[in-house]
Amino acid sequence: MLATIARASTRRPLTVIGLWLLFLLLGFGLGTGVFGRLSDSVPDVPGTESDRAAVHLDGIDPVGESITAVVGGTAVSDPGLRAQVEAAVADLRDAAGIAAVPDPYDTPGLLAEDGQALVIPVTLKGGLDDEAEEKVLDTASDRIHEIKAPEVHVSGGPLLGQQLGERAQQDVARAEIISLPVVLVLLLVIFGGLRAAGLPLLVAVSGIAGAFLALFGFSQFTDISVYAIQVTTMLGLGLAVDYALLMVVRFREERRTTDDVVEAVHRTVARAGRTVLFSGLTVAVSLTGLLVFPSTFLRSMGLAVAAVVVVDMLAALTLLPALLARFGGKIAPARTKPAGEEGRVFARLARFATGRPVVVTAASAVALLVLALPVTGMKINIGGAQQLPSSTEARQLDDTVEAHFPPGTGVSPVTVVLKPGTDPATADRIRALSPGAESRDLPGGTTVLNLRPGGSADGKEATELVQRVRDIRGDEPVEVTGVAARLVDFRAMLGDRAPWAAITVLGGIFLLLFAFTGSVLIPLRTIVTTLLSLGAALGVVVWVFQDGHLASVLGSQELGALSLTAPPLIIAIAFGLAMDYELFILARMRETWLRTGDERDAVVTGLRRSGRVVSCAALLLAVVFGAFMTGGFAPILQIGLGLTLAVLIDATLVRMLLVPATMALLGRRAWWAPRRLRRAHDRFGLHEEARPAEPELTNQR
Repeated sequence: MLATIARASTRRPLTVIGLWLLFLLLGFGLGTGVFGRLSDSVPDVPGTESDRAAVHLDGIDPVGESITAVVGGTAVSDPGLRAQVEAAVADLRDAAGIAAVPDPYDTPGLLAEDGQALVIPVTLKGGLDDEAEEKVLDTASDRIHEIKAPEVHVSGGPLLGQQLGERAQQDVARAEIISLPVVLVLLLVIFGGLRAAGLPLLVAVSGIAGAFLALFGFSQFTDISVYAIQVTTMLGLGLAVDYALLMVVRFREERRTTDDVVEAVHRTVARAGRTVLFSGLTVAVSLTGLLVFPSTFLRSMGLAVAAVVVVDMLAALTLLPALLARFGGKIAPARTKPAGEEGRVFARLARFATGRPVVVTAASAVALLVLALPVTGMKINIGGAQQLPSSTEARQLDDTVEAHFPPGTGVSPVTVVLKPGTDPATADRIRALSPGAESRDLPGGTTVLNLRPGGSADGKEATELVQRVRDIRGDEPVEVTGVAARLVDFRAMLGDRAPWAAITVLGGIFLLLFAFTGSVLIPLRTIVTTLLSLGAALGVVVWVFQDGHLASVLGSQELGALSLTAPPLIIAIAFGLAMDYELFILARMRETWLRTGDERDAVVTGLRRSGRVVSCAALLLAVVFGAFMTGGFAPILQIGLGLTLAVLIDATLVRMLLVPATMALLGRRAWWAPRRLRRAHDRFGLHEEARPAEPELTNQR
């Protein structure tokens, strides 16, 4: 298959390049339409109690969502300011699509006790379609911003979703502006020439276009999270550079032995292309674990990111060979170094680790476990405007309310839906949980109770209130929804489905690594070492953002919990990236093992030949992830830091020390498989050339 792809790409390179150019135009033209279709409904899980209750209310409640405005920075009792506020309230009450706007001067709780701020809640009518809702939001926001005061902020509800989408677009643009030039400079240093350095960047741009186009396609039939733009773009850019780097390095090596550019391309695809193919598949399989979860957010992220990985893989296997066939003659072959000079540092590391395998394995494992310790206390929540930078309007509104109003002001309530047939005694017991409970009767005999929790909307008090309501109701037709209820249901969903996701991912990875290596022990060793690396990276993220250590350096603060988006995405993506580097090294080890049958030489030579590529790829990927940490949006900061650490830890401590040490501990057993599985691999696995004698477990040296 790879030979066929290579021949097709090199026979008509201009046609292949033209098709990819069309793809780029679609990605940066049609694909960017996804920015207007982003959703902030991350914690919604179809079929859960909170989702059922929300759907039920949407169908019968004449009142829709609410947005909030805060006016402050001066004495709100000023007659001129009061006249402006009352005029704005009157205009909004008459506006189409708005159900209610209370007068803050006449409504208890809407004026700050210090007289320096007031809150204007604006409730929309129910049943509005997206276009009508957007028009109402624009009308309300524009009218409130006409009030002349030092501080006028509008956010909350669907407007917060819009603001998050705008922030996502700004952060992506900033990250691309920062990362692409830095990546180009690093590639110039690595290759020493503009042509060779430019090719990986062209593939990377294709990856970004693929990210936009994939997300836009998925947005036609499912919600796409505001976080999807940053995550898929950073991964699409990073993996494209990784794959192109591997291919271009191999192409320059092949050019040392042949003057025929097309032949060098064919050899590159036949050898490095196999690694890219299996790497893309392993990363995609790592992301299939997200499909096990019923969460729309996790499933859409899994599909979108897997699609981007496939686009990067296809670009590396088709576009890059076409570019090399057309322009590769002007790329200088890799310099021939004296025997023993190439990869000398990495060879020394490999010899050090293989010479002291027990000590290196134990020391590395202990270091990784220490870094992973904070994971044992990890918490997750939905978070709100506090996750945004202080310069954003939503964050400024939140900070102003917190500064001038009692705790809990403006916090989303725990919404209890009392359906027809609910025992009045049960309803009274639920009301008693919150002395300030608000009650509304809806058509059809349904009653809605809004219980005000202490603390934040998704804090401990709120989630415990959800659990108490569910304990009290028994078998009564009572359902709970709202922010806290969605968080409780999301956590339960993660707990129920996480084991199945792990089985799916680990099983798929094991099969792919077996197909790549023909061994059953190498996949097991790879999974264990990768989990150690992943735990260490996630532990540091918990230590920084949940516990608040050094968070201010990254423009954040102690949050008390991680965003519920961060852990599953860090785990899925970082696991896939670790497999990426593992395959880079295993490919070279396997080549030497098949040629010599010497297990120690395979480890040393494999690291000698692949260490530079892995290190350069990790550095480039860290630059990409680091660029996405400049936006100040806490969930993306968490994901960016987690992935950056995962890449750097994996490419240094794990791949350079722990992998060779554990391979030395296994010895010839590393390449062993039972006869039946060996026969299966002979028929279906990856083969390049004859293998050495089969290692026997009963006759080890």
